[in-house]
Amino acid sequence: MYINQSELIKVQNEIVRVNRWLAEFWSNSHGWAPYTAAELMSKSRLDNQVALSHTLAIWLEQEEKPSKNGRLILAWANLGALIEGTLKLFLCAYYEDYCDDLHAYRDKREKLQDPDSLALERLRVFFDKRDLWSKEWNEYVLSIQNKRNAIHAFQDKEIGTFEEFYNCLPAYLLMIKRFNLGLPYPEEAYIPAISRELDPIMKKTEEFFDRQLYEDASSFWQDQDIN
Repeated sequence: MYINQSELIKVQNEIVRVNRWLAEFWSNSHGWAPYTAAELMSKSRLDNQVALSHTLAIWLEQEEKPSKNGRLILAWANLGALIEGTLKLFLCAYYEDYCDDLHAYRDKREKLQDPDSLALERLRVFFDKRDLWSKEWNEYVLSIQNKRNAIHAFQDKEIGTFEEFYNCLPAYLLMIKRFNLGLPYPEEAYIPAISRELDPIMKKTEEFFDRQLYEDASSFWQDQDIN
């Protein structure tokens, strides 16, 4: 899927807008969210999600430079960090359900590991194991995870291309849209929709995934046997 420069800028601006809204809303959830979940999110650095969303603009410059490979690796690291933050927010919002789930991570002393302490690999495995997304979403995250890990490796690693990276940005916007629809909001909350101006791009992106992310996580934990 080819995305031109103006479309990329619109997608990046929309990622900033939605993540800013999420950060402002969920960092002040005391009073209606469960106390433990609200406490966890109030101390989490959701503002960094906004900062990292702004940083995506650095990688949209499409000029050939000697630093191209370095910029591409950092671009994947940027996107991987955003995905990690999004998955953490989702599990923090459902913190009490996560605590009761036998697949929740624990240390050697059987102490629960809070979602905000988990690395991307553990988050990805949990979402896949609990069927919180489709095979395509798992492969999408795994691909970005593998490419961003090149930042740690001296040996040769596959880092893809900027075209691949650009195609992954609308997919991340779709991800936060789907997760946002599945978060446990109070009835009076206004949930921001993706700009209709991006409908053509988003429709093309949805064609890559066989089904949507789980949009009703509350019923997921009610319907599944968490024991």
